[in-house]
Amino acid sequence: MASLVYPEPPDGGWGWMVVLAAFFQTALVFGVIRSFGVFFVEFVRYFDELSGRVSWITSIGIAVQQFASPVASALSTRYGARPVVITGGLVSGLGFFLASFATSLIHLYLCIGLLSGLGWAMVFTPSIASVARYFKKRRSLATGLAFTGVGLSSFAFSPLFQYLVDSYAWRGALIILAGMTFNLMVCGALIRPLTLKEDLLASGKEGAEQSQGRNCLGKCSSLFGLSLLSHWPFMRYVLAITLINTGYFVPYVHLVAHARGEGFDEYEAAFLMSVAAAADLCGRIFSGWMADWGRFQILHILVFWTSLTGLSLVLVPLGQSYAALLAISTAYGFCAGAMTPVVFSLLPDIVGIGRIFGALGLLQLLESIGGLLGAPLSGWLRDLTGNYSASFGVAGSFLLLGSLVLCTLPNFFSCRAAKPLAQLDVIPEVLKPDPASEFLEHEIIVH
Repeated sequence: MASLVYPEPPDGGWGWMVVLAAFFQTALVFGVIRSFGVFFVEFVRYFDELSGRVSWITSIGIAVQQFASPVASALSTRYGARPVVITGGLVSGLGFFLASFATSLIHLYLCIGLLSGLGWAMVFTPSIASVARYFKKRRSLATGLAFTGVGLSSFAFSPLFQYLVDSYAWRGALIILAGMTFNLMVCGALIRPLTLKEDLLASGKEGAEQSQGRNCLGKCSSLFGLSLLSHWPFMRYVLAITLINTGYFVPYVHLVAHARGEGFDEYEAAFLMSVAAAADLCGRIFSGWMADWGRFQILHILVFWTSLTGLSLVLVPLGQSYAALLAISTAYGFCAGAMTPVVFSLLPDIVGIGRIFGALGLLQLLESIGGLLGAPLSGWLRDLTGNYSASFGVAGSFLLLGSLVLCTLPNFFSCRAAKPLAQLDVIPEVLKPDPASEFLEHEIIVH
C-alpha cells in the first residue's frame, strides 16, 4: 500500500489536532505534578511520615520521567509516536489507580514514582516531538500553544484536587485522577503518523552506517540516537540548556520562602507564584508568535529570553518592597514562559527533523542533571548565608552562563535567518534526491 511522504512539515492541517492533543497531555502531566501538593499533605498526615520521605514520591516521578525519555524516544523511532503515547497513558493512569490501594510509602514510590513517571516519559517526549514534526514556519507558536496546558491546569487542578480529597478522601481522589489520566490514551490516538522526506534520508544514512558494522551496539546507537553525542552543536546546546535548567526551577522551590523571610505573609507570598504562573502563560503565547513572525532568528530569541530570565533572578534580592518583588516575579514568569517553547522549537534546526525523537530524549536525560542539582544547591547556599540572596544570584548566573554558551552555536552572529545546522551535515551520494524528481512539490508516493 502506498504511503504519503511529505517533502517538509505541512505547517497546519491535522497538525493543529496534534497541538490540541499535546495541550491536554502537558496539562495532565505537568499540571498534575505542579498540583500534587494537595496529596502531599494528605500522605504526611495519613502515613505519619516526615515530609522529606513523602516528597520522594514526586521526586522519583520527575526523575523517572526525565531519565526514561531516551527509552520513549527509541520506542517512538521504532514503532511510532501514537502507540507509545497510548501505552504511556495506560501506564500512568494504572500507576495512580494502584496507588489508591497503598498501605505504605514504598507502594506509592513504586506506583506513582515508577509507573506513572514512566508513563509520563512515554507521553511527553513523543507528543512534543510530534508537534515539531508537523510544523516548520509556525513551530514556535504551535509549541507555545501546546505548553499553555501547563499554566491553565496549574490554576484549575489545585482547587479541584482539594475538592476531590475533601469529598472522597485521598484514595477516591486518586481513582478519579486515574480516570482523568487515562484520557492521555485518547490524546495519543489523535497523533496521526507523518512521514517526511528527511526521515527516508536519515533512515538510509543509518542503514549505511549499520551495514558497515552489523552488531548490537550499532543498532542500539541508531535506536537511541547515540550518534548525536558526537554532534558538537547539539552537545553545546545540551550544555547550555543544562546550565539554564540549574537555575530555572529555583523560584518554584524557594521564592515563597524568600518572600516569607522578607516579612510578607503566606497569602502575599503565595500570590507571587500565582502572578508568575499567569505571566508564564502569556509569555509562552507571545514568544511563539514572536518566533514565527520571521523577523529574528530563533536562536537570537532564545538567548534574549534566557538572558532576561537570568537577569530577573539576579534582581530578586533587590525586591525589598512587595510591589517591587511582585514586578520582578511577573517579569520572571513572562520571560521564563517565553523561553520554554523556543527551547524545543529550535532543536529540529540543530539536529534535523528526522532525528527529533532521539535528540529530545537525550536532551531531557542530560538536562535533568541541572534540574536535580539546582534546588539543593540553592538550599545549601541559603543554609550557608542565612538568606536567599546568594541563591537567586547564583541561579540567575547559571542562566546568563547558558546564554553565553548558546552564543557559541554556528550562525549566531549572522544577521539573517541562517540555514538549519542539521542541513550542514553531508548526505551520502546514494541518498541525495534526484533533481528530476523536484517537480513533486507537495508529496511523494512511496510504494
